Order: sequence, then C-alpha cells, then structure tokens
Amino acid sequence: MGSERHNLGRVFNDVAELYDRVRPGYPDELFADLVALTGVGAGEAVLEVGCGTGQATRSLTRLGLAVIALEPGPALAALARERLGDVTVEESAFEDWDDRGRRFRLLVAASSWHWVDPVVGWARAYGVVEPDGFVALLSNVVVRRPGEPEVYAETADLHERFVPGHPGWGHPPVEEDVRRTGQAWDSAGLFAPAVVRWYPSVQWLSGEGFADLLRSTSLYRALDGDVREPLLDAIAERIRTRMGDRVARRYLSLLQVGRRRG
Repeated sequence: MGSERHNLGRVFNDVAELYDRVRPGYPDELFADLVALTGVGAGEAVLEVGCGTGQATRSLTRLGLAVIALEPGPALAALARERLGDVTVEESAFEDWDDRGRRFRLLVAASSWHWVDPVVGWARAYGVVEPDGFVALLSNVVVRRPGEPEVYAETADLHERFVPGHPGWGHPPVEEDVRRTGQAWDSAGLFAPAVVRWYPSVQWLSGEGFADLLRSTSLYRALDGDVREPLLDAIAERIRTRMGDRVARRYLSLLQVGRRRG
C-alpha cells in the first residue's frame, strides 16, 4: 500500500501547470486562526508536507513564517520553486525525507496528508515537531446546497455512459452534514485531539473551467485518457448548454490543529 500511496500522490505531476491554475487555495480567516491557535510568529520554522505548487504556502509565507516545503512530484516541485521565490522546496515524500536533524514549531499539510502512510506519517511528524509544537491539517471538502443546480446531478448520465458502474461518482455531501460528521484525526495518541474550524467558500467556473478542475483531481486522473477526455468534454458541453456556462463548486475548508504530546 505504501508504494501505491506514493504513486497516487504523484498523479498531479503530469498536469503541474493546470494544477497551479485551477486548484483552490484556502480562506485568509483559516490562516488567521492557525496563528491564533498555535502562536507561531514571523521567522518561526514551519514544515509543509506536500506543497503542490504552493496553494497554502503563499499564505504561510505572507505571515512571515520560514517554510521548508516537501513535494514528491518533480514538475510540481519545480513549479513551486518558480512560484514561491525564497521558500526552500525539497523534492521528497515525507516518508522518505532526510530531515537532517531539523525540528519545526509547526507541520502543515494542505490537502496532502491522505497521501502519507499514516503508520509512518504520524510517527515522523512527532519526531520532527518540537515539544509543544503542532500539526495542522488543511483540506477542502466539496459540498452542495439543497435546491441549487449541481454538476454531478446534471451529468450523471454522462458519467454512466463513459464509465459505467464506477463507484466513485455521486453527489457531494450537504454542507451541514459535513459539519456534523467531521473528519478523521487519528494520530495514534502522539498529538492531542484536534481543534476544528470550518470555512465556507465557493469557486465559480465555466464549463471548460470545471472540466479543467476535474482534470486536476485524482479521481479523474486515474481514468485512461481516452475515457477521461471525452467525458470531460461532454461535461463542459452540458454545463454550457444546460447550466448557463456558470456553476458553483462549493467547499468547506477545514482546519484541524493538534498539539504534540509529551
């Protein structure tokens, strides 16, 4: 499973420029709360695991934090170096990374911790975070609002035509259901239970923009190109012709912060 997880974590490397252009960042309020909850300040050392092309890194650097970012995808890492200027970007998966004895006040993983082997990841996090330091996990959960036109409902027939019987398709959950059920935090007792904060946001997209966003996600990257591209072209056309070429992609951005024990 470890090697499979590594390979899956690199699926975005083939579309680095697209990933950089279409993937959403995180609300400013999230980072304000991150500072308030952890007490990190300008100049303090932060490790970011799986930076992609810098969607969260930019916000961390605006806070004056000294970020070292890890990214296993060579193309993503190269683009991150180009985009992020003075940030040190090291090309490595967290499980394989040589920390060279470095320790950090805060470890941040933005939409990337699920690519890390949890058996290795939490133990490594405990080892590289300073005593009384923190782990912060960020993610964007796609949600829907009842009664609002929603792309997956409008394109269910297209998904079934091109990829029949695929178990991954379906409506995003309702926003309030996500808030009630929460997200997993299983640090094997190495970090205290997480403080949780939610932040609603929306990304408005044309048909082509929505198709490009799907091209940057793991569910669609896993399809063969000769299936994926006709499906996404059909989705873009459906959005243009039936949905006015403007649709909402709604998110609940999630912040989970836990203090290192012991």
